Amino acid sequence: MDGFSDQPYREICRKLGSAISITEFINTTDVVQNVPYLSKRVAFHESERPLGFQIYGNSTDEIIKAYDLLEAYSPDFIDLNLGCSERHVAARGAGSGLLRDPKKIGEIISALVARSRFPITAKIRLGWDKSSQNYLEVAKTIEGNGASMIAVHGRTRDQRWRDPANWEPIAKIKNSLSIPVIGNGDVSNLEDIQRMFSQTGCDAIMIGRAAIGNPWIFSQLKKMDLHRNVILEMVKNHWQGVESFYGRERALVLFRKHLKAYLSTTQFFGLDLKKLISAPDPINELNLYFTK
Repeated sequence: MDGFSDQPYREICRKLGSAISITEFINTTDVVQNVPYLSKRVAFHESERPLGFQIYGNSTDEIIKAYDLLEAYSPDFIDLNLGCSERHVAARGAGSGLLRDPKKIGEIISALVARSRFPITAKIRLGWDKSSQNYLEVAKTIEGNGASMIAVHGRTRDQRWRDPANWEPIAKIKNSLSIPVIGNGDVSNLEDIQRMFSQTGCDAIMIGRAAIGNPWIFSQLKKMDLHRNVILEMVKNHWQGVESFYGRERALVLFRKHLKAYLSTTQFFGLDLKKLISAPDPINELNLYFTK
């Protein structure tokens, strides 16, 4: 999750029970050009293993060049993003934009598998739009060219997150492949986890947006049942990690979205969240509020 699943947050999720860590997606052009913020994208703690670098791009040659540079960091696997629906990514033929060209997907996977000393995995959507749901062709192409695992988000690129996720294609892919299949899309609580396993037969579940502000989902705990002091303690621990990782000035900007997600629950009814988030130093304001 771009902008959310950085090293401090992934470490929290791992401590609470997540099975695998995957980085924010990494633009292969940025790797080749060695942009300044790349070091934060590839940073991880040993406790996060198994950890994969998720990469995206639209040039096989550039993707291989990026792999050669990323190899030195020794991730546990490389994940090819074929699911990002953002216009600036998909419109240039990267992310879900590649779903329109299964042949090229096969070429990229094949080249990575031949080059890599790590397993190669991929994440896909169901297709570009409703009229081109080629998920079985794409999934079989990914497996046929040597990938070790596939994650499937139950929407097309055109749907983004607008419509409910469709889990039936995940079941079809699982029944058609021999490599592990991870289900993804609209898994928001413990009941959803059980339903997805039951309905799709998938080997594992990827949780994204539902974990923002709620890393306890990996411990099979319901946030609504937690005392607010437990949540506040997590906020403070997360803040300390972000501040240490980015420095205070940058952390104050980046942490606001996490703060909003943590505190937008019934345990904090009556808290002026809008005022808190817009404060120059929301963490200090939060401390003052709860020590009055």
